[in-house]
Amino acid sequence: MSTTEEQSQPVESVSQTDPVQYDEGYGPEVGVGPHPQPWPRGGHYDPELLAGGDRRNVVDRYRYWTREAIVEDLDTRRHDFHVAVENWGHDFNIGSVVRTANAFLAKEIHIVGRRRWNRRGAMVTDRYQHVRHHPDTESLTAWAAAEGLPIIGIDNLPGAVPLERTELPRRCVLLFGQEGPGLTEEARKHAAMVCSIAQFGSTRSINAGAAAAIAMHAWVQRYADVPDVSAVPVPVPGPGAP
Repeated sequence: MSTTEEQSQPVESVSQTDPVQYDEGYGPEVGVGPHPQPWPRGGHYDPELLAGGDRRNVVDRYRYWTREAIVEDLDTRRHDFHVAVENWGHDFNIGSVVRTANAFLAKEIHIVGRRRWNRRGAMVTDRYQHVRHHPDTESLTAWAAAEGLPIIGIDNLPGAVPLERTELPRRCVLLFGQEGPGLTEEARKHAAMVCSIAQFGSTRSINAGAAAAIAMHAWVQRYADVPDVSAVPVPVPGPGAP
């Protein structure tokens, strides 16, 4: 593998052939308009956004910030788990996995297989993540071993241990297969363990994007610093309020 393939870097900008995303005006208008004068000061603010408004799909904390400043701030508090997903058939669920990885602030996202992946479900959240490409599972395994990170496969396979009864390692790589075939035999061979997700209905599997969200949330429940919303005062409606 070349050095370039191993380097962690923000994913390339969405090309002209990729689907239009929220940041390009897709769907209902979101965000805020131009910032009133005087403008706030700071190198993290984008003059163009201050002047024209910020319609990106970002939380209020990052309104009017440059993309680079947002990534830099996220880098100070990313979590200790990585997300890896196999990409052998341009699976449309990969975008959904990436969007969830951003929501739960994964350290990095690893695309295993084809370099190009379906970005539709990512809703441009990949712009704020670090994406690393591996041409095959063996190269992912070599990288993870060098970093001291166990690979935890997520799939309902014979011999898999229940995710609900398993404590995930704090530092790890959560590896997901494609919709339909799930984890490849090669991925299973290199995983330190494979966790299954409990199901109680008639279907034999759940959506790959949903499975990824469940696994990431299991990590968050165990290790993330979740704010106590009960400590936040709830505003009391004034007279005449509905």
